[in-house]
Amino acid sequence: MRHLKTTIHPDIDHLDNKTVYKRNAARAIVLDGEDILMLYTERYHDYTIPGGGLDEGEDVIAGMVRELEEETGAKNIHSIKPFGIFEEFRPWYKDDADIVHMISYCYSCKIDSELGETAYEDYEVKNGMKPVWMNIHEAIAHNEKTMAESPKKGMSIERETFLLHLIAKEML
Repeated sequence: MRHLKTTIHPDIDHLDNKTVYKRNAARAIVLDGEDILMLYTERYHDYTIPGGGLDEGEDVIAGMVRELEEETGAKNIHSIKPFGIFEEFRPWYKDDADIVHMISYCYSCKIDSELGETAYEDYEVKNGMKPVWMNIHEAIAHNEKTMAESPKKGMSIERETFLLHLIAKEML
């Protein structure tokens, strides 16, 4: 799979003598014309591509399917194709490491247009997460406005906005 980008959080000036936790993730790109299936998160006021961390030993595509089903209620996930890898180094909030090295494996796929029930984790419910179909250009504009104006933006918004720009350029 092609490498899309590597980012290093501005709070990280070096990796020397740092404990790095590697976390693999899978993300699902679902388009219907210019509409894209996104997750709106009230806490961060942003739109993200469905997906998340893989369980220990979990196959990447199986993890992408699981995350897409849990976060959006997607059904009949098919026509899965690799899109690319986005790699990031950012501060880690747990005691077992200083830095997380997140590797996101991104895939495009098709689903049935009607979404079923979601199965959110507690923190996703508390963050006000919900699946939405929206115009990709509106999602980009919204995230760019949040990055420019919001003090509460999450660390993932820059990754998500980069991916949205690339998806719009290459897939529409």
